[in-house]
Amino acid sequence: MSGLLAGKRLLVTGVITDASIAFSVAKIAQEQGATVVLTGFGRLSLVERIAKRLPSPAPVIELDVTDASQLASLQDKVREHVDGLDGVVHSIGFAPQSCLGGGFLDAPWEDVATALQVSTYSYKSLAAACLPLMQSGGSIVGLTFDATKAWPVYDWMGVAKAGLESASRYLALHLGKQGIRSNLVSAGPLRTMAAKSIPGFEQFEDAWSERAPLGWDLQDTSAAGKAVCALLSDWFPATTGEVVHVDGGYHALGA
Repeated sequence: MSGLLAGKRLLVTGVITDASIAFSVAKIAQEQGATVVLTGFGRLSLVERIAKRLPSPAPVIELDVTDASQLASLQDKVREHVDGLDGVVHSIGFAPQSCLGGGFLDAPWEDVATALQVSTYSYKSLAAACLPLMQSGGSIVGLTFDATKAWPVYDWMGVAKAGLESASRYLALHLGKQGIRSNLVSAGPLRTMAAKSIPGFEQFEDAWSERAPLGWDLQDTSAAGKAVCALLSDWFPATTGEVVHVDGGYHALGA
């Protein structure tokens, strides 16, 4: 077996459709020699159907990152398919509609708390649940959307992503002694199912298409997928707590 991820055992969350970044990660990882296990939430049968579209069908484990019992049993379920993990991909985010689309001042705490638990705290929760499986070190990679700025209509999800970026740095601090790296990929806007749930998302699309120095394809998740796979590989052995931008260079521009 050859490839950038030859012999790696990976857990990939967040595959919903074949247009998702997580699907692209799983596909590229398999092509690069990895063994992939997926997690799904809610419509598990849908995730199982999508998993069959990968180069090699991947097993799917049910996981609700807000359910302590499911997190506690995760390692046993993963061990049914692989004997450990070398990498974990966090591609999980959710915010109630009140938290998006311009409702920043009106969103109730109950909805904001949901957004923060699912989109931010779950990064730590997933990492902690997988630690017993990562005895030889490894790499945890999450997905963010540039949280250094306030974006129209993104509202509390932007706050959640800022928390995610901070949480990744703290994981880098606390897991470094175990040889585990924590990094994020900040992708530009893509027409995924998650993006379609954001009112006014077309504002992002127009800006990136017009201004990104390298150009930007709203349909192509492979660039972000490749970056995640690179961070999962052994080619970034001394990189942790980092946010890698995969956005056509848009983040480097002035307002």
